[in-house]
Amino acid sequence: MQTIKIHPLDNVAVALEDIPEGTHLTIDGEEVVTLEKIARGHKVALKDIPEGTPVTKYGNTIAGATADIKKGSWVHTHNARTELKEGGEYFYDHKVYDLPMVEPRTFMGYRRKDGRAAIRNEIWIIPIVGCVNGIAKQIVEETQDVVKGSVEGVYTFAHPFGCSQLGDDLRQTKKLLAALVRHPNAAAVLCLSLGCENLTRPMFLEELGPYDEERVKFLNCQDVEDDVEAGAAIIRELAEYAGQFKREPIPASELVVGMKCGGSDGLSGITANPTVGRFSDRLIALGGSTVLTEVPEMFGAENILFARCENQQIFEKAVAMVNDFKDYFVSHGQVVYENPSPGNKAGGITTLEDKSCGCVQKGGSAPVVDVLEYAEPVTMKGLSLLSGPGNDMVSTTDLTAAGAHMILFTTGRGTPFGAPAPTIKISTNTALYEKKRGWIDFNAGTVAEGQETLDAAGDRLLDLVLQVASGQRTRQEEAGYREISIFKDGVTL
Repeated sequence: MQTIKIHPLDNVAVALEDIPEGTHLTIDGEEVVTLEKIARGHKVALKDIPEGTPVTKYGNTIAGATADIKKGSWVHTHNARTELKEGGEYFYDHKVYDLPMVEPRTFMGYRRKDGRAAIRNEIWIIPIVGCVNGIAKQIVEETQDVVKGSVEGVYTFAHPFGCSQLGDDLRQTKKLLAALVRHPNAAAVLCLSLGCENLTRPMFLEELGPYDEERVKFLNCQDVEDDVEAGAAIIRELAEYAGQFKREPIPASELVVGMKCGGSDGLSGITANPTVGRFSDRLIALGGSTVLTEVPEMFGAENILFARCENQQIFEKAVAMVNDFKDYFVSHGQVVYENPSPGNKAGGITTLEDKSCGCVQKGGSAPVVDVLEYAEPVTMKGLSLLSGPGNDMVSTTDLTAAGAHMILFTTGRGTPFGAPAPTIKISTNTALYEKKRGWIDFNAGTVAEGQETLDAAGDRLLDLVLQVASGQRTRQEEAGYREISIFKDGVTL
């Protein structure tokens, strides 16, 4: 199969491989002769598309033709452009879809004292201010000897914030860091401060709320003579606490999985993203939870998600989330459609609508049960929408802070980074999987090649998720790639 027509209403098809000029294609029983080379992931016109008329993919308008496009022509940025506008009215047109039948599943995880499930048993050092990043790194290096038994690692997450911040920025830093302290994959946590930062200990404790004093410890580096020695002593104490937890069978219904895409290409919405959507529906059918973010990459496809909001109240929260992000763009003098990236375009994505219609495929067909603010924890079973930008590191940090045990990250171009939570990389095409075995955990390119259906790929991904939840390390974990980035929008003093 050389091409795929995604929806019966589409007037373009997507090339599943590089197609030379003059190739005779049969698509839906009609012959199309390519008038030029069509690269993998790019679009070919299935009929004449006059200037000013819609280009249709996924059954939705993804662009308007800026010139007459002949049948068999390459359709991309040279002859099509976005039709997105900053404004827009939304109406609640409720739709419900059946979820698949799935037999109960379990994973081997950790049960925390507060009853929550975890899939890793790690010790985290959370810098409350960027000034102590180097000290935190030294403490990690000094305490690798505690990684034994059920203690699976000691990690820290550098960032430049916690001081010289005002207003919303300081509140977001405080909220994000406190959420990481509460994350269940961290069996124990050392909060490392300097002593003179804006984000004071009383302020942070107010945000953190009640905590287990055996699990969470604090060190102010200005208060001690040898900060590394003092920090290492606390880590060894925390290792004794963390070592008491052992893996045990836990129902899959207790998993929370974040979903994200980055370095997308023209196959993202055809292979990897809908595979994640099939997985999401299966986990939700098991009683679990999934989280979808990247609000700017919902623009142009938001109605697909809005229609699945469980009720009017959730719909109104989802609309407010999208409109707030549009206002964020406009308030900075930016247009809402300043997307996709150069790499996206090289991979075949023409407009933000094109990208968004593929992006939301990760949400499957389940109802939207909640809409969360930045770094707000997941509390509902089912599919939640999480406010956050599209940037890979910012959004995966946001998903981790929301309580995702792991993150599914689809990519057509490839990327090595990882979140604090285990990050499963899913390739849209087999060529990327074969080239970057050190980055990619799962190949969805098999769908484009006709080797398996999306449902079969979704089943296979569910199996992998449960294996990772039970302790199998991702490529990102093996490489030691773990980063955070905090959403910032204000003044730096």
